[in-house]
Amino acid sequence: MGRWLVRIGGIMNRKEILAEADRLTHGDREKNYGSALSNHQRIASLWSTFLQTEVTPAQVAICMGLVKVARLIETPDHLDSFIDLAAYASISGEISTE
Repeated sequence: MGRWLVRIGGIMNRKEILAEADRLTHGDREKNYGSALSNHQRIASLWSTFLQTEVTPAQVAICMGLVKVARLIETPDHLDSFIDLAAYASISGEISTE
């Protein structure tokens, strides 16, 4: 797989993928779910309770990225999974460096 992914209406390059991930994480999703940090803290708290082990917000984002990787194994050209994977990587990086 190269740096280009096919999308309806043309080709999407890595800059466009990152821009779309940024748009999604700073647009409606942030309005609907709160900041990335607060949302991932909420998820970490729930997962920690359920799993009976401490889960951090950064780990939540990495695990969500792994969900996208698992989906890409089944459908290796699904553009939305690449966009979401980029978004989760950036969220984990942001949380880890705060």
